[in-house]
Amino acid sequence: MNIRIQKPALSFLLIIFLIGSSFTVSSIGKWEHLGTRNVNYRIDRDVIKVTARDGAFKKLKIKVTNGSLNMHRIVVQYGNGEKQLIQVRKNFGKGGATRIIDLEGTKRIIRDITFFYDTKNLSGRRAKVHVFGRH
Repeated sequence: MNIRIQKPALSFLLIIFLIGSSFTVSSIGKWEHLGTRNVNYRIDRDVIKVTARDGAFKKLKIKVTNGSLNMHRIVVQYGNGEKQLIQVRKNFGKGGATRIIDLEGTKRIIRDITFFYDTKNLSGRRAKVHVFGRH
């Protein structure tokens, strides 16, 4: 039994496949890098500014590289002035990351993100805090 697909039908199937796959591969669900801060061992907080051009987000994720730190909490300030306090209480080793953090409400424009931490890093390497957002 031989099944032959004519060129117009094949073209139609290819177009349907491409349209369908474009929805699954779109920017929805991708993590966008919002900023990075080098930890300063003389202070216990840092702020990452996020602008409206970065868009509105539903979720955050934090990753720590280069060194270690003990993060206590994160305060997210939204574009409308509201704040969300997120208790973290986690000791990050080099390469550690938070769980996926759900932001309150629907998609929110973030003005800035403040991290409160202490740095009992015996390795002497300054940690970097990276923030990622998902639409």
